[in-house]
Amino acid sequence: MSTQSINRRQHERFRVNPGYTSTSVRVHPDEETFSREGHIYDLSESGVCFELDIPIEPGSTVSMQIDLPGLATNRDIGPGRAVFVTGNVVWCDIDEPGAAKMALAITRYDRAGDKERLIRAMTSNRFQRAA
Repeated sequence: MSTQSINRRQHERFRVNPGYTSTSVRVHPDEETFSREGHIYDLSESGVCFELDIPIEPGSTVSMQIDLPGLATNRDIGPGRAVFVTGNVVWCDIDEPGAAKMALAITRYDRAGDKERLIRAMTSNRFQRAA
């Protein structure tokens, strides 16, 4: 048996600069606004690794606004630089002091053009491929 882990991801992940890639989150059904703010570490077409000051229980459904810096272009479909997704928190790490690191499995893109906008940003050579 190999000691290397098996990559079960469907889509390639891209590392982003957390200082410039912010996110806002709302937990369903309890919150009506995007009141929790944090930062994204990496993302793919089907998931996001992010941190927030307040942890979210795995299995919770959340909506997320992903703010991609420098994304607005004349080729952009839809308003602004943000991509809106809904998904489920799959894990939450609160072992380290500070913000809680979590992963979101995307189940739906919330606006027309959001999926294409995210894919275009990831393949624009502005982000590094994650290991």
